[in-house]
Parts: sequence; structure tokens; C-alpha cells
Amino acid sequence: MKTPPIVSPQEWDAARSRLLQAEKQLTRARDALAAQRRRMPWQAVEREYAFDGPGGRRSLPDLFDGRRQLVVYRAFFEPGVTGWPDHACPGCSMVADHIGNLAHLNARDTTLVLASRAPQPEIERVKERMGWSMPWYTITDGFDADFGVDEWHGTNAFIRDGDRVFRTYFINARGDEALGSTWSYLDMTALGRQETWEDSPEGYPQTPPYEWWNWHDEYGTTERAEPTG
Repeated sequence: MKTPPIVSPQEWDAARSRLLQAEKQLTRARDALAAQRRRMPWQAVEREYAFDGPGGRRSLPDLFDGRRQLVVYRAFFEPGVTGWPDHACPGCSMVADHIGNLAHLNARDTTLVLASRAPQPEIERVKERMGWSMPWYTITDGFDADFGVDEWHGTNAFIRDGDRVFRTYFINARGDEALGSTWSYLDMTALGRQETWEDSPEGYPQTPPYEWWNWHDEYGTTERAEPTG
């Protein structure tokens, strides 16, 4: 293997500073792209959809679990898919492994769920085997075909306005590789991170950055402690 040149600490710092400028440009471009997502038109969801869950049949609005936003990742786990019946597909399983603690998304009024065509007993068995705890529902109708995830994985974002549900964004293919963190999921939603620094349409909910952050087991129970050091 031909390695890069070996340099002094001073030369390394200079090279890193040059690259840091490009990284900052990428961050600003990513923020600008997220701002464009928040201005995307909404697609009304006119059809009713049904999913099976641990507690029985649920509608698409039910999947919001009382929150304003919903992110649905279509994971391939069903007969005919690599890994069945012991595993979901390798790529979808990697996505599931990267999902962080959902309490932080929930604190921003956002629910994340997975959906597949496997029956609930199989889903629960694989979740237990792999140590996954996210909500995972069974698709029972044409939801996957209607939202571009019948033949390939993908992530759809939805929002509720009263009793109405709207599709606000869609990421698939290599775009799914960047998802998994609280930030990446919020950045694909209509409301974003909901922080005051963001370029969002007038009237969107926003609070100061950092102030809403909390330990995942203490949201809604205590005020976040201020750092002391």
C-alpha cells in the first residue's frame, strides 16, 4: 500500500486546517440543503393504510404515536429476502444497528418506526435476537408501493396537521447511509431540528440550541442540568 507522506506536527496541522475549510463548506451546504427541505411542498396522503403492530392493527396516523412528525424506514425483512427468516437484509440490518436512542427524536415531537412485510412474530423474534427496540410494524397493503419502497429500501417523512397527514420528504439508495443519528433524521423532516439558528419558514417551532438536550431517560421529568465544567 502506498501511504501518504509522513510529515511534521506543524505540517500536519497546516494540512488539516486546509481540509477543515472544505469540511466547513460541506457543513454549510448541508445546512442549506436542509433549509430547502423545510420549504418542500407537502403531498397529501389521501388513502388509508393499515399496519400490524404488537398491539394489533394500526393506521398511518396511529404510527405518529401522538407526535407531530413521523419518519418511516422500509426495512426488507420478508420471504425471498436475503437472511430470511433469521435476519433482515444485511443493509437494512446495518441501518437498524445505527439508529440512536429514540428519546431524543421524541423530544422534538418526532416518531421513528420501521416497516416490513414480515409478520409480527417474526419481527419480534429478530428484534430480540439483534437487541433492537425501535417500533417495527407489518405492512398489510400498498403503502410500500405508494411511497417508493416496494422494491428498494427508503425513508419517508410525514407530518400531521390536525387529522390530515402529509408526506414531506423521501430519502433512499445511498442517502440512507447518512441516516441513523438524531440530527440526520431531524434534518430530513419538515420542521428540522427546530432550533433558532436554522433558516426555517416564519412561524416554524424553534427553541435555542442545546437547551432542549437532555439525558435520554429524563426527558419530561427534570430540567436539564447546566454544565459546570
